[in-house]
Amino acid sequence: MAGTTGVAVVGCGPTGLLLAGDLAEAGVPVTVLEKRPPGISNLTRAFALHARTLEQLDMRGLADELESLGHPMTRLGLFDGLTLDLSDLPTRFPHVLVIPQYEVERVLERRAREAGAEFLYEAEVTALTQDASGVTVLGRGMEPLRAAYVVGTDGMRSAVREAVGLPFPGRSVIRSVVLADVRLSEDPPDRLTAGTTGDAFALLIPFGDGYHRVVGWHRSHDVPDDAPLDLAEIQDIVRAALGRDYGMHDPRWLSRFHSDERQAPSYRVGRVFLAGDAAHVHSPAGGQGMNTGLQDAANLSWKLAAVLDGRASPSLLDTYNTERHPVGRTVLHSSGTLIRLAMAHHPWTRALRSLLAKSITRFPALSRRALHQVTGLAYSYGPGLTGKRAPDIPLPGNTRLYEALRGGNFVLLTQTPYEGVDRPHLTTSQWSGPQTLLIRPDGYIAWTAKFPSPTELERALLTHVGSSDHPTRTS
Repeated sequence: MAGTTGVAVVGCGPTGLLLAGDLAEAGVPVTVLEKRPPGISNLTRAFALHARTLEQLDMRGLADELESLGHPMTRLGLFDGLTLDLSDLPTRFPHVLVIPQYEVERVLERRAREAGAEFLYEAEVTALTQDASGVTVLGRGMEPLRAAYVVGTDGMRSAVREAVGLPFPGRSVIRSVVLADVRLSEDPPDRLTAGTTGDAFALLIPFGDGYHRVVGWHRSHDVPDDAPLDLAEIQDIVRAALGRDYGMHDPRWLSRFHSDERQAPSYRVGRVFLAGDAAHVHSPAGGQGMNTGLQDAANLSWKLAAVLDGRASPSLLDTYNTERHPVGRTVLHSSGTLIRLAMAHHPWTRALRSLLAKSITRFPALSRRALHQVTGLAYSYGPGLTGKRAPDIPLPGNTRLYEALRGGNFVLLTQTPYEGVDRPHLTTSQWSGPQTLLIRPDGYIAWTAKFPSPTELERALLTHVGSSDHPTRTS
């Protein structure tokens, strides 16, 4: 007899772990299926959390802990002397946090477990069958599992995506990128050291445990992923790109991979959803991969919880694809542009790269636009104020909006005390702004009005938050 759960999350990377933690904290039964054995590997590729992702983690009470484990950088070097200054970003996190993916996973897994998420390891999904009431998940190493919804967060070679018949169109943008974790005899001059010559590029990132992650590529080393790789090749690439190899030695891990640009045509098929690398993959330029997946999860989790709780119509789930698919497409294009500029070889493309670097440096508006896109602050889900990112507004009682959003609630900000109908999953607070704002659990504006009547306000709350069964929390 099949086991049952509210949501089955397939894949135990950062995207799946954030989603599982959100759902479990909302009281949704959730089971995480992972084909690997238990344990978090340090052999992971992602190494950065951008400002908007840190804001999402702040809404979950996790950002400060992760900040203590990573290294904030306020300057982001790209190419041809182009350096973006993050220190003026309008956020509590005006930096990129250099932190290995395994540290992010460790914190997210602990949170999910403490909230009650169940984990099944060495459970490899092989098939899904869905009907009007749910999805049956079949696989090796597991009993059949019945879930109301399934979310595939199982990476580029997603079994969930394959099971629902979604294609993954795209192509390889760069082959034979090398990765290594090494010790260095000399300290690099910067926290994150990057360089490119057109024929080679390299990136050095400290892990904080005595090792540095090396990411490198050389035009002359265009070989298959399974070609042998040794430290000498890594050293040659780093010297070509940076001028020296900083005495690298004692590698604990070497790998070669290719980077694709691909996106599923839809992130939803019936009761099955895709998020993270299962939905979109792109070049590592700009460090946007893990960030985009985590923000996919933040968008989807509160919607699944609201529908399963009966507070929202199932049609709310359609907005996940509507909102996140365009973001994935934009990230694919922007990261693709960055990697092509870094790889520029012909004189005219290198001249274009130099012109772009000078233009961004000279014109603050261009620099601001590039920064807000890479850091995720620029993305919105609608016209006007609706769908825009809500800044971390100070609230009475020495608290902030992002603190009020913890627990997956909506937050209503009004100029006068709210005296309407009590609702679960709603926190109310006064603020001195010019409009009444209703903020979604993921920190985006759901609804706004200037001095709405009580009837208008209650109608908006009924539409977005749901009915009145339990008392409203007030900050």
